Order: sequence, then C-alpha cells, then structure tokens
Amino acid sequence: MYDLHAIAEEHLVAAHRDEHGRSANLIVRERPLRQSVIALTAGTSLDEHNTPPAASIQVLRGVIRVTARSGDTELPMGALYLLPPERHGVTAVTDAAFLLTAVND
Repeated sequence: MYDLHAIAEEHLVAAHRDEHGRSANLIVRERPLRQSVIALTAGTSLDEHNTPPAASIQVLRGVIRVTARSGDTELPMGALYLLPPERHGVTAVTDAAFLLTAVND
C-alpha cells in the first residue's frame, strides 16, 4: 500500500530543494502499467511531450495546467483527468503534486 499524501509531501519538499523545481518517483511498475508521483514548484513546467497510449493524471496537491493543441485545462486538487492522445505539457499553477498513471503497449 502507498500513502500518496505522504509521498506527495516528500516530493514537494524535494522539488523545493531541486534547482529545476521538480521531483518524481516511479512507485508502481507492473508490466504495461506505470504510476509515478511528480511534484513541481509553482511556475515550473514539464515541456511538451508525447502521451502514452493511455494515461491519466490525479492531482494530489495544488493546481496544475495541462497545455495541449486542443486547449488548456486547469486541474485543482482532487481532479482526475484522462490525458488526450496528443502532445502536451504540464505547468504548476501553485506548488503541486500529481499521480501520473500510464499504460504502454
């Protein structure tokens, strides 16, 4: 069992210590399923990148913005969002942590 609240807090502390304002850890790797906790300090972004065949984001703390060609979506704490099948980026509106769930072929 994983305590996502504690993991999110731990990575937010680490993100504040990191010169790039981010911290991440792969917590589940079970064949095609991968789950990672990612923490970003306010204003920090993950540059545009490809989406796996299936992926979702669950915001554990703070607010993030997902940017994509089809439009931007702001996600508050508690939101669960299915990532569209297109390139996207992520920006922390506030200090934030989220669970990225991805299924790869």
